[in-house]
Amino acid sequence: MATQTLSHLTGVSPAPTATSRSVPARLLARGTALLMVMALFAARADLVEGQAAPDFRLLDQHHEVHTLADYRGRWLVLYFYPRDDTPGCTTEACAFRDDLRRFRQLNVALLGVSVDSVDSHRAFARKHALPFPLLADTRGEVAKAYGALWSLGPIRFARRHTFIIDPEGRVARVYRSVKPAQHSEEILRQLVALGVRESS
Repeated sequence: MATQTLSHLTGVSPAPTATSRSVPARLLARGTALLMVMALFAARADLVEGQAAPDFRLLDQHHEVHTLADYRGRWLVLYFYPRDDTPGCTTEACAFRDDLRRFRQLNVALLGVSVDSVDSHRAFARKHALPFPLLADTRGEVAKAYGALWSLGPIRFARRHTFIIDPEGRVARVYRSVKPAQHSEEILRQLVALGVRESS
């Protein structure tokens, strides 16, 4: 059960188990998998809708600083993703790119966040012509504050979570289960449902 859960959440299949493996070895393997699953949920913060969004101060791919206060007075979509230029993350980012005009018509800001470096973000953005900021949370502190950090020893990445933050800086919606190809459209529909209208 633990290894199945780990595989589902990380997309990495567990190593095959030899039938001749001793009982202690099997127990050790199961214990290790259980610890990894526990680590998946240990960093999750109890961030709920209506709560003040955690502050942040991060560099984007152009070395420009972004803070939560910069977006006071407008709606903000803050989406976390695991790694630059991986299949699911590319699909998600390109869908946001293709819909960016619609976000701008609603005067909604869009920020992507991962634990990748500024240089990695720059290469990712250039390769796929991504015109919105990608923030470098290299220490994972912002992802942790939003309950979006997966960490086990030296291995660390942001989970695919999205937060809609209202103009007062409060969390309006939380998405912890995301389908990359459909997510941008899902967020646009939710913004309209929240009463966000096109700027005059």
